[in-house]
Parts: sequence; structure tokens; C-alpha cells
Amino acid sequence: MQFSLEMIRHSAAHVMAAAVKELYPEAKFDIGPSTEDGFYYDFDIPQHLAVEDLVKIEEKMEEIKKAAYPFTCQEVSREEAQKMLAGQQYKLERLADIPDDGVITMYTCGNFTDLCRGPHVATTADIGAVKLMSVAGSYYRGKESNPMLQRIYGTAFPTKKELDAYLTQLEEAKKRDHRRLGKDLDLFSISETVGPGLVLWHPRGAFIRNTIETFWRAEHYKNGYELLYTPHIGRSNLWETSGHLSFYQDSMYSPMDIDGGDYYAKPMNCPFHIEVYKSRIRSYRELPCRWAELGTVYRYEKSGVLHGLLRVRGFTQDDAHIICTPEQIESEIQEVLNFCLYIWKTFQFKEIKAYLSTKPEKSVGDPARWEQAQKSLVQAIQACGLEYEVDNGGGAFYGPKIDLKVKDAIGREWQTSTIQFDFNLPERFNLTYVGEDGQRHQPYMVHRALFGSLERFFGILVENYAGAFPLWLAPEQVRLIPISENQVEYCMEAKKKLRAAGIRAEVDTKDGSMGAKIKEARNMRIQYMAVAGGREQEAGTFSVRSRKEDQLGAMTLEELIEKLQNEIENKI
Repeated sequence: MQFSLEMIRHSAAHVMAAAVKELYPEAKFDIGPSTEDGFYYDFDIPQHLAVEDLVKIEEKMEEIKKAAYPFTCQEVSREEAQKMLAGQQYKLERLADIPDDGVITMYTCGNFTDLCRGPHVATTADIGAVKLMSVAGSYYRGKESNPMLQRIYGTAFPTKKELDAYLTQLEEAKKRDHRRLGKDLDLFSISETVGPGLVLWHPRGAFIRNTIETFWRAEHYKNGYELLYTPHIGRSNLWETSGHLSFYQDSMYSPMDIDGGDYYAKPMNCPFHIEVYKSRIRSYRELPCRWAELGTVYRYEKSGVLHGLLRVRGFTQDDAHIICTPEQIESEIQEVLNFCLYIWKTFQFKEIKAYLSTKPEKSVGDPARWEQAQKSLVQAIQACGLEYEVDNGGGAFYGPKIDLKVKDAIGREWQTSTIQFDFNLPERFNLTYVGEDGQRHQPYMVHRALFGSLERFFGILVENYAGAFPLWLAPEQVRLIPISENQVEYCMEAKKKLRAAGIRAEVDTKDGSMGAKIKEARNMRIQYMAVAGGREQEAGTFSVRSRKEDQLGAMTLEELIEKLQNEIENKI
């Protein structure tokens, strides 16, 4: 019998808890859910767990698995559950969370019984291959005022082969970690002095970012967008109208008192774009409005979830809003989705999947508009030939959406582009246009982000390319290496000509052996090296080598420029 990955992992969490109970009888237990990558369980254990302890727990888990204990479910009364959980303070508090009319079930495997909704695999032997990964501190219920528990993380797969493949992927991911490569390649840093989650872009990283932004702007103009610039702060009444102060205030920074009024750092760009739209009466002839902005926004994230460039507190959102008539919406969604796919494929992401989230129980907006919006999203996905999954009822209260996920070079899936309908803000801000009939009508509004944020996108790129950016993005496209002092001037003149041709070149004038200079250039992920000794200088050539293909032979500077320009222009 086959079991879902979620069931296998949740069952593995129970087996881990059973092992902990045998090894540490005084342990107190909280919860042990499955996660996207595995499972965890939170324990209150007097001693601090180390890596060696995880090995012992894993060995005990193997014993329990081999015993093939069945997972049995028992529905009990609250009083019975309290007796079964006697002495387990965290479990008793979780039990109290269950409403009086709720069903209380206990699952048992071997000598371990847990408060749980299930479901589980049939026996402990059905769990497959398990690996405990790490242990970390975790506050009970996520509140810093509560006791600190120890959280053991693990993962499980149906077979050892699948587990080994996952562990290999993790090892590769460590080598590609954008935080390490960002430091090694001198791309960016995050300073405690400046503040956690606030990124400092170094010259090399800023060069790549500027190249991405230049490409982004050019492609938006080609696709009929106009660019906006909006302030970093806005008055409180703006955020009251948009609803952010009611629904999003915990993620907004404290207000600034300016001229006796409260101003907030913006968490989103949309209210500003709406104010641009409202600056005058709009006619149906002007629609659609496609307005995009690389707008820096600020959102509070707890320090524990900050993660390099992937989770920050200040980031630049590649935001766009499309305001259009009902008749235009289907073609607009199709254009947006095609644009998203073009952008991601340009950056060499080929495996792309769509996720459609539909109307939840509680929502705003005309039901007919919801139906039309969802139909437009489905037709756009199908027209692009994309695989997709539907999350019924998973949309926001203000509209359905499409999320795109891409797979990187080592098979990891990343959440990227979003296309989100919004029936809420047009109503809140009373957006209208004058229709062909001379009457006022409410337009459709779509939020759209291609990268999501430049910071997170950059982090994904670093890990996807393992720091070896394609030539058109590379901050240094060719390094000129003189063999001796006699060739330095020859290389400097070549650098000027390469720069004039739009190619980013540098000359290595440091002391050191040729082998050391070649090794450093490779470590810095520079795609091309052009070496010049006395023979090359006399012949007016360079000995060119590629980071991938090694020796390419002698080339004149003109031949080298032509080769590099072709790669850059075609984004090879």
C-alpha cells in the first residue's frame, strides 16, 4: 500500500517522539507536524541535545521501525485524554484548544501515545528511510515570553534512494548558498551596524543588479508598460483607506510624526499607483494602464526568519498594476503570463509550473467578476501549455491569483511570479473610468510581480548559477592577465578597447604566479581569461581560455570582442 509523503513524515515525527520517550523518560512533548521538507517535533528536555544525541535517537527510531508497531487510533473523551496526558503540560494546553464539540483522537504506536488528528501509515515499518538533520531552539507557541523548547528536525522518504538523492541535493545546495558566495564573490553584505535584513550592495553585485534592472526596464517598455516612481513613505490615511492599517499593521514599521501627522514606510506600492490613476478622470480609451515600478518597500520580519537575500526587511519589489476594462481582462492576463515566461526563460529557468488559487468562502467583489477572473486565469495558463494545480478556495479575500514556481539547476522549486486580481482596492478607493456610454464604471485591477523582489531573485540566481553568472550578467566578463611587467601596458590598452566595446574587463596586475592568477579568476567565476606573454604581444594576440572549455587558443583582440559581443547579445 502506498502512503502520501505527508503521512510518512508525520508518522516519522511520532516515531521520533517515541524514541525520545525511551531515551529521555522525563521529556515533555509539544507538537510534531510534517513540513514541506520533512518533519519536526518540539521537546522540553533537561539536557541540551547535541549531534551525537541525534545519532542515538535515529538508532532507536530504526529499532521502532523494524518492530512494525501498528498505528492505532482511539477516540476519547476530554477526561480520558487528560488522564492519558497526565504530566504533559504542553499537551494538556493543546488539548484545551480543542472546542467542546470537537473530536479528540489519540494515536498509539508501540509504547507511545500522542494527541493527534492523524492520519498515519499502517505500521512503523511503512515509514521508509529517515534522517535526523539538526536541533534548534524554539519558543513554545512561537512566543518569546514562553519556555524555550528543543526542536529536532528530520526528513523521511518512501525509499533510501529518494532520501540519498535529497541529501545529495542538500550538499550541493550548501556549495551554492548565496550567503557564502555573496561574501566570496564580493557581491553584497548585511551589517549588524546598519541593521538585520537590510542589504548593502557591493560594486560587483550592484553591477549585476543594474544589468538586471536595465533589462527589466527595456522589456517593460517593449511590452507596453509605463514606469512610475513613488515615495518611500505615505500618510496614515492612505494606509487606512487601503486597509493596510487594519490587516497588515504588524508587518509595518512604527509611524513617523511629520507636521503633526503619522507617516508610514510603505510595505507595498499599490496605493501610490492608485493615487496616480486618481489624479484625473480616466476614459475607457486610455485603458489598459500598465504601470510598473522598481519600488523599495519595508516590512517587519522577525529576526529568526531573516535569511540572507531570501528574507529581508527592506527590498525592491518589481511591482506592476494593470487597470483595465472587463472586456480587456482576458487578453491582459494572457500577455502578463507570456511576459513572465519570457523573463524566466531568458534567465535559463525552463521548468515552470502554475498554481491557481480560487475564491475563498469569505470574499469581496461581484461573484460574476470572480467567475470571469478565474476563467481568464485558467485560459491563460492553458494557452501557455503550462502544467498547473488548483487550490480551491485558496485565493485572497480580494481576488484569485496565479503563482508561478520554477525549478533551479539542482531541482529545487522556488515561488516566483504572482498575478493577483484585486476587487478590494478599486472599491476602497472608488476607482472609475468613463465608458463608451458616458457613464462611470469600476475597472478591473491586477497586481503583478515577475521577480517578486530583486533581492530574493538575486539570491535565487546566485544559487542557480552557483555564482557563475552567464556572460551578459557577469560583473567581470574577461580578465586580462599579463605574464610579466612588460605586458601590463599591452593589457591596459586592450582593456580600454574592450570597455569601449561594452565589455567589462579588468587587468590582473598583482604579484604571483600565472597558475595562481588563473586559479583566482576561476574561483571568482570569471568566464574568460586572456593571457598575454611576449609571444602574444609580438603577434598582437591573446591566449584565451574559458572557465568551462579551458584553452580556446590564440585570438586577436578583435576576434575576442566579436566572440564576447555575440554571447552577450544572445544572452548565451
